[in-house]
Amino acid sequence: MAKQAIHTGEAPQPIGIYSQAVRAGNAIYLSGQIGLDPRTMQLVSGIDAQLHQVFLNLRAVAAAAGASLDDAVKFTVFLTDMTDFPRVNEIMAGYVSQPYAARSAVAATGLPRDALVEIEAVLVVG
Repeated sequence: MAKQAIHTGEAPQPIGIYSQAVRAGNAIYLSGQIGLDPRTMQLVSGIDAQLHQVFLNLRAVAAAAGASLDDAVKFTVFLTDMTDFPRVNEIMAGYVSQPYAARSAVAATGLPRDALVEIEAVLVVG
């Protein structure tokens, strides 16, 4: 099975040796996104702003792959403070619809650029 790298200028450019997403067959694996503004490559401030930016970034990468966040079958959420988890639920509800994807939440002692949250996703299309 061939794999295809997905890239868009509408999401932050990778800050390491990885693709924004990779398509393999009907599956699209979105790399973890933090709250970087793709125009400035600067981290937005505060958990709410970071969560919104993360979902905007994920949505842009999904769109570049010809998909949407409603094609997600799995999200993994990494939080530096698990007391922010209720905000994940509230804000995520504005970006996805039912039936909801499976999801895991993991406490992280640190994330790139001192982000408060990072989220990755697996989408299935077709």
